[in-house]
Amino acid sequence: MSEKHHHHKATNDRDLIFAIFINVSLTLFQFIGGLLSGSLSLLSDAIHNLSDAASLSIAVFARKISHKPADDSKTFGYQRAEIIAALINTTLLITISLFLIYEAFWRLIEPQVITGSIIVLVATVALIIDIITALITFNKSKNNLNMKAAFLHNLSDALSSIAVIIAGILIFLYKIYWVDTVLTFLVAGLILFQAIKLLPSTIHLLMEGSPDYIVSDDIKNSIKKISGIQDTHHIHVWHLDENRIAMEAHVVVTANKLSEVEDIKDKIKFLLKNNFNIVHSTLEFEHHKDSKCEDND
Repeated sequence: MSEKHHHHKATNDRDLIFAIFINVSLTLFQFIGGLLSGSLSLLSDAIHNLSDAASLSIAVFARKISHKPADDSKTFGYQRAEIIAALINTTLLITISLFLIYEAFWRLIEPQVITGSIIVLVATVALIIDIITALITFNKSKNNLNMKAAFLHNLSDALSSIAVIIAGILIFLYKIYWVDTVLTFLVAGLILFQAIKLLPSTIHLLMEGSPDYIVSDDIKNSIKKISGIQDTHHIHVWHLDENRIAMEAHVVVTANKLSEVEDIKDKIKFLLKNNFNIVHSTLEFEHHKDSKCEDND
């Protein structure tokens, strides 16, 4: 079967759509609660939840696109749309965290009286929704950077909601207003750390980087062990998307018959798939008497 026909089966994303709905509702609830209570950490949590809704929306949209079959325009398919979505979500996380840090610095300069009881109430509701959303995205986040970015959004939200509840209790009981600002710094730092950690792998995929566990020399040495092969050069390995790896190479053979070359090709493709998880390979064969290529590229 040609590569053009490889595509993922469509999945049911109704649970993700439900998660988007409850996160948008939660954002409105938190925003009103933050205004009424004067809590910056609650407002920052509202912004964070809004980013969750945006993150999930982008993720669902990207998943729909990625399930489209390959066509003449995108011969490898549309799966890389999810990697683009992961980059957008990660960039969004970084932007939000820097904004929260900026706002927290201003709160240090201009402290405000905060109503702790409202914070506890709103943050408790937020925690319940965060846990529900995190469970939904966790089941879809395995081997998927797009959904992993969305899951990290929700996980950080759940942790920050717990922290906001604690802060609300301290404010309500002891009038310790500065804890709200400190908490904002902690939440923003957590978001920033998660985003920076996820960014390199996302960019690596978009740059068509090779998998960390694959070394070109290992491929070359493995292929050369096959009978009838003299050399292998011009090896290029890259990610088609998160789960599919492609390779192209020149193979110098000593075989004189086309049937022998076909047999060699089948053995190479079997080796690549089973030893290196390379599902798509383009091989150019050269006869050792005619080959003038250098063993580098």
